[in-house]
Amino acid sequence: MVAAAQKSRHVAVLAGSPRFAGPLGSISHVDATDLPILHRMSIRRLVLEAGGLREPHWHANANELGYCLRGEALVTIAGNHAQRDSFTVTKGEMFFVPSGTMHCIENIGQYAAEFVLAFSHEKPEDFGLRASFAAMPDGVLGNTYDLPAGAFETFDRKGEALEILTLPRPTPVEAQARHVNRYKYSIEAAAPQIDFHAGTAHTTNASLWPALKDIAMYSVTISTAGMREPHWHPETAEMGYVAAGTVRMTILDPDGGTDTYTIGPGNTYFIPRAYPHHIENVGEGTAHLLIFFDQVFPGDVGYRTLIDMFPRPVVAATLGIAEKDLPEFPFTQIDPLLVDRINPKT
Repeated sequence: MVAAAQKSRHVAVLAGSPRFAGPLGSISHVDATDLPILHRMSIRRLVLEAGGLREPHWHANANELGYCLRGEALVTIAGNHAQRDSFTVTKGEMFFVPSGTMHCIENIGQYAAEFVLAFSHEKPEDFGLRASFAAMPDGVLGNTYDLPAGAFETFDRKGEALEILTLPRPTPVEAQARHVNRYKYSIEAAAPQIDFHAGTAHTTNASLWPALKDIAMYSVTISTAGMREPHWHPETAEMGYVAAGTVRMTILDPDGGTDTYTIGPGNTYFIPRAYPHHIENVGEGTAHLLIFFDQVFPGDVGYRTLIDMFPRPVVAATLGIAEKDLPEFPFTQIDPLLVDRINPKT
């Protein structure tokens, strides 16, 4: 069940009313039309029933980064100079599609497949193979393929793009499709880069996955006794999707106001560059978030190490208290990102 998000300019429901729905699947969008604060990022949720195909298409102004929540699919990418990549993705695996590169996603499993798709633009532009053929006269297509114009007269030039299609039979999966591929990354397969009592973080960036451009992602779990410490990203916007659990967030806006909200599965949020924020697990079980960034190397400034950057008199004066009343902050050499919640939930 999708938890209703509180009213906030930072939050929207992604797993809500889809912009496209058919017998073989649905596509839900959150872009700048739905969440005007979005900049350089947007997000979609794709559900494909067994036998469903997301038609071959491309995005003219955005790279795409996908995460498989469930199911199994075959991703085929047609790139520059007749280059072709085809590979399978399953739960916990990711794929990347460069801007302007045609690709399709086919459910090859027995059950529904679900994906969260992030884009490096607040309003991705879509072009479909069906529409691109419909735009060209029969004679132009005939000249392209050394065929008479009449060979294309039965093509549907008025029908609306279906976006999710039904295949009469499954596409054969080549053996190489299950091999390593430059556009595929098994993010959950390796040990997490961060593994604490408070939670874990599996990361992607250009060092780990050289194919990435203008986008990256962390798969973060937060335990019932954990919290993502207050922090900000100096040059990086953050867009998150709650895959499981219930979390509470507080964001500081430039006008000095704060925005605090509680969100659950199916909700998405956006935090502009350098806005301070935190994430706290307030549910009964482990929270799982897919956190996307608009840079291939997300930066991070955490409160934990920040307090050691200035002399105590400076900190005390800034916080408006006497130095003797300033807590004895622990020295922290490397920011942990995730911290234990030793205080009760409020």
